[in-house]
Amino acid sequence: MPLSPAESRELLHLRDIDIRGYLRTDGMLDIEAHMVDTKTYSFGNHDRGRINAGEALHGMWLRLTVDTGLTVRRAEAAMDSTPHAICPGVAPNFARLEGLTIGRGFLKGAMERVGGTQGCTHLRELLQQVATVSIQTMFSIKAHKAAREGGVSEDRWEIPAALLNSCHAYDEEGELVKAVRERAAARALSEA
Repeated sequence: MPLSPAESRELLHLRDIDIRGYLRTDGMLDIEAHMVDTKTYSFGNHDRGRINAGEALHGMWLRLTVDTGLTVRRAEAAMDSTPHAICPGVAPNFARLEGLTIGRGFLKGAMERVGGTQGCTHLRELLQQVATVSIQTMFSIKAHKAAREGGVSEDRWEIPAALLNSCHAYDEEGELVKAVRERAAARALSEA
């Protein structure tokens, strides 16, 4: 269902975010994010002189390498384009994310390590999305393996405990969770 029709308007700012989840040959995951901010107009900038329409104001990368337990084993940030010459100086600080586990408390731990003046607002904003893509990629590994081995039928699908109550669909008292639990109970009875 699309959004309602918009009023007459002019596009001024674009933010493009690409996040990819990769399975490495060593069994770990690389989650790589790239964010680019552009404007539809040219403007002056103290450090860069002039930033032209369509030229990146922010061009930033973040890669987390995580193990199968979703613990960050390596973290790396890079900044191709920034509004201020000083900005890239904080990129090495993102290595401080190493050792954190993606899950409950991840963002709080990240803020303790790269919050405020120790990090970059834009790279920190990517962390929640990178964490979500990490979890989705981990699920993809399991689903990809199951598909290669003959697939998993819908009646065998289970909602991971970590997802319960994380959104409307996974409401522990909701219709979807109830249906999945009923299928699991019926399957257990038939296999007993």
